[in-house]
Amino acid sequence: MPAVILRPRHISRNQLRQLHATHATLYWGTVPLNLQARAMSSTTKSRKPSQPAGPPAIPRPSASILLISPTNQILLLHRVQTSSSFPSAHVFPGGNLSAEQDGEIPSETSAQRHQDSTVYRVGAIRECFEESGILLAKQAGQDKLLEVGDEERDRARRAVHAGKTKIREWVAEKGGILDTDGLIPFTRWITPANLLKRFTTQMYIYFLPLREALSGACSNALPTDSEAMIAHPTSDGGIEHTTARFLPPSKWLDMSRAGEVILFPPQFFLLYLLAPFLSPEQGGGSPSTDELVRQRQRVVEFVTSGDPPWTEKCMSPTGLMWKRGDGRAVLGLDKPGMELEGSKRRGDRERVVLVEFGKGGPRRVEVAWRADVFREERSEGGGRGKL
Repeated sequence: MPAVILRPRHISRNQLRQLHATHATLYWGTVPLNLQARAMSSTTKSRKPSQPAGPPAIPRPSASILLISPTNQILLLHRVQTSSSFPSAHVFPGGNLSAEQDGEIPSETSAQRHQDSTVYRVGAIRECFEESGILLAKQAGQDKLLEVGDEERDRARRAVHAGKTKIREWVAEKGGILDTDGLIPFTRWITPANLLKRFTTQMYIYFLPLREALSGACSNALPTDSEAMIAHPTSDGGIEHTTARFLPPSKWLDMSRAGEVILFPPQFFLLYLLAPFLSPEQGGGSPSTDELVRQRQRVVEFVTSGDPPWTEKCMSPTGLMWKRGDGRAVLGLDKPGMELEGSKRRGDRERVVLVEFGKGGPRRVEVAWRADVFREERSEGGGRGKL
């Protein structure tokens, strides 16, 4: 069944239809931009324009990585304008799983299709390599990243992308193994059922090794290989992305708020969660190695905290209402999606995303406490309405 939307008393049914039509678009960027206009058109009375005819589409398995640099910055790729998903937006490296490349994909009816597993981890690493050129693999039997020359890496990158080479076989030939154990699950997102194109996306965090040796006081199991050779991120030649860049999460958020980059709500939300832990040094200096390690420790502590922990949270965005006097949609993140209805899986009950969606993509994206938003609505004369 479609996601339930609350209708506060201060919005009309036409506005509600528009919200229903656009709340999935705000998250996944796959619905034509003229859908909002169609939602208000009298020609669409026969059915809600955001609902596909027949049963909902089956979510396609995909995976993405929040890749954290040796200086605790996060990689985003700038997608091409012609992309069918997230056009012109900045995104984490990732994409759809491939059974031929990544392994057996759980069936459409299997609960395993919406859980972290080896096939998702392999797919995430492969997509990261294809899109950025950064290979997350270790030398066999050692705790060091596999080093591959630029020319060979670029050749293999093109071959893997074209399906001519299987990444695991190529890495094994080079004496390495994909570092699937280095990936830390960090939420799953399932596209709402009223969207024609749907995904079940596993997000991960990966810490690239620190370049400097640690002091004894901060020694721990987080990656700290001082000899690692980190490939500079590059675009894939314009196939899917035009640029690739590491920046602190707080900087990415500031650029989004200033309208300098487009961040769809999943990217904004996850950057927002990590920004307090991966903050640049006060005064503009570079954080010490000890401070970088402490930041990473705080990230791991946060991700593994909560009920459920962020490693297990699953979110399928739900339109709640239009914010009174603001014009932005308020999107809930507590529902896990129709495929997981009746399960113990759930998302974030405490936060919501506010966003304005227009022809140029999502704007004025922000994260807020759910209780605060509804408290403000009640104080301004709005009402939650009934389910």
